[in-house]
Amino acid sequence: MTEAQFVALSPLILVGLAALVVMLAASFKRSNGLALGLTLAGFAASLVSLAWAAKVAPVQVTPLILIDRLALFYLGLVFLTGAAVALLGHGYFEKRAGYRDEFYMLLLMATLGAGVLVATTHFAALFIGLELLTISLYALVGYTRTEPRSLEAGLKYLVLATVSTSFLLFGVALLYAELGTMEFGKMVDLIRQGGHRETLVNGAIALVGIGIGFKLALVPLHMWTPDVYEGAPAPVTAFVATVSKGAMTAVLLRLYLLVGGAIPDSVMTLLSVIAILSMFVGNLLALLQDNVKRILAYSSIAHLGYLLVAFIAGGNFAPEAVTYYLIAYMATSLGTFGMVSVISGREREAEELRDYAGLFWRRPFEAGVFAAMLMSLAGIPLTAGFIGKFYLLAAGVDMGAWVLLGSVVINSALGLFYYLRIVASMYAAETSAKPGAAAREVALLGSATLAALALCLIWLGVFPAGLITLIRSAVLGV
Repeated sequence: MTEAQFVALSPLILVGLAALVVMLAASFKRSNGLALGLTLAGFAASLVSLAWAAKVAPVQVTPLILIDRLALFYLGLVFLTGAAVALLGHGYFEKRAGYRDEFYMLLLMATLGAGVLVATTHFAALFIGLELLTISLYALVGYTRTEPRSLEAGLKYLVLATVSTSFLLFGVALLYAELGTMEFGKMVDLIRQGGHRETLVNGAIALVGIGIGFKLALVPLHMWTPDVYEGAPAPVTAFVATVSKGAMTAVLLRLYLLVGGAIPDSVMTLLSVIAILSMFVGNLLALLQDNVKRILAYSSIAHLGYLLVAFIAGGNFAPEAVTYYLIAYMATSLGTFGMVSVISGREREAEELRDYAGLFWRRPFEAGVFAAMLMSLAGIPLTAGFIGKFYLLAAGVDMGAWVLLGSVVINSALGLFYYLRIVASMYAAETSAKPGAAAREVALLGSATLAALALCLIWLGVFPAGLITLIRSAVLGV
């Protein structure tokens, strides 16, 4: 390994070292605060090292990993999100009995897996990163092992994720057997040149797509989402909804840029059907829910359908539309599930709609932040979610994808209904009925994190130019 390669890999190396340090510290002293401090120090060191790595980028580290502007940008996004989840998890697990140090170790390892995914240019590295991420998530989803729902969610995720990985591996094996390589760039070149069995390659790509579609919770591979989101601890749900999906989106974006946005018509048609189904299934099922975590779970399915529209529409707007929308979605998802974490009680989470009835009159700050997050998810102006939707629509208009745009508009109206349903519940007059699980304890770190996220969403909704310039530089190199 050359010095430049070592420097380029330093952000990933530091995250891995942070997990080891937290593990060693836990063997000497069990402390929620100490584990959080070491975790945040690891993330901070990794974020600082991104500037160090940027000086030598782009660097190909073996055929497996490419550290370029795209990878560095998404690594920064993943590390910041992981740090936010750690802050939200501190107050959440402080209220509950049992050891907490393992949460931070698993969080760091899962973030490392996501980091490998965003920098991969090879199916072997993709599998390593995916398994490092997924195996950590098995334990994180079932972390509150005294709660049957958490164990059930962990078991469901284990079984279904294993099956989806099997499809992905089989597809990769078929591609390697036919093309003789697992490097993304070489595969694209060989497929363009022809001379291969087209049916076999198309079938292999479909199998790989099943594995990726499961991680993104696209219809018809979405059935795990509501049960896992509901059963997992709220900070873990925030991680699954953001880092896990963000890392797989980065993989798709890298593949999209490699093929130059040239998607075959047959694949385009299939993706369009999946996007439309994801939007309608997610939003229509969300309308039927009274559990806030399940509402947000089905909402996430719809939002990944929106995100897929930007890929399908293609054109000049596609890469930056995908990235901006993803950032807005990740920030709002962190905020919504972070709100569940902050106001949950010692006995159970604040996940039922009745838990939020009259919340404004008891905890006005949290209610205001939650309302801002929901408005961003709905795409209301002056929020980052609005700019994300605008970019998405601009990409669709640029390519004339009118059917997809019509679906986006209809489903945005459907989503607005159930988001406003939660907001109306929070601002309704407080009744004499005893609230559900809304805790009276104040999680200062969690509340500060939510405030920062809310300010970020509003800032990006009013002044998006800075982030757009950064995205263009990282994704398009301009």
